[in-house]
Amino acid sequence: MRGGKIIKKKFNQVYQFKITLKGIKPPIWRRIQVPKTYTFYDLHVAIQDAMGWYDCHLHEFEIIYPLIDLKVNIGIPNEEPMWEFTWNKKVLPGWKVKITDCFLMENQSAEYIYDFGDYWRHKVTLEKILPKEKNIIYPICIKGKRACPPEDCGGPLVYDDFLESIRNLNDEQHEERLEWIGGEFDSEHFDTNEVIFDNPAERFKNAFGIR
Repeated sequence: MRGGKIIKKKFNQVYQFKITLKGIKPPIWRRIQVPKTYTFYDLHVAIQDAMGWYDCHLHEFEIIYPLIDLKVNIGIPNEEPMWEFTWNKKVLPGWKVKITDCFLMENQSAEYIYDFGDYWRHKVTLEKILPKEKNIIYPICIKGKRACPPEDCGGPLVYDDFLESIRNLNDEQHEERLEWIGGEFDSEHFDTNEVIFDNPAERFKNAFGIR
């Protein structure tokens, strides 16, 4: 299994999450371990890399903020102020909120939405808080099932139809969709050894032009 690049911040614990894509059967899911120092933006990057998304659309977390006991939205606001309105919602900048601020063993679940067009909804569950192991580079994906759907394929309501089209030679969209996906797509394939985690700081710099 391949871990991510070395995290400069010191940490002695890791958070183990299970990420399950909603609305798809059989389930598509990943189990990852990340440093407890991660922000929600860092967790977003780890989810993208573990699932197999390309991080080319907007994202958002929805979770109870224990300090105020209210559900909050965490992602990318339109502007910098901490409580800016975006899409008629208050959105906290993900890079300013630590996962330890919200995820507790008494507050284990969040919803992660990726691509407001296709609207891929994920259940993010904190399973364990574990001691860091010496010989592992975090983050790391330790288990998972099934391939991530292709970007821009239409969302969970269209995904089954997409799979049926590329498998059925007689389907009128078979050739077009198969060509669009690059000639082949194995919906059952997933290998933890193929997961490569990007450096969240570098991803942030490339996305926003700042550190």
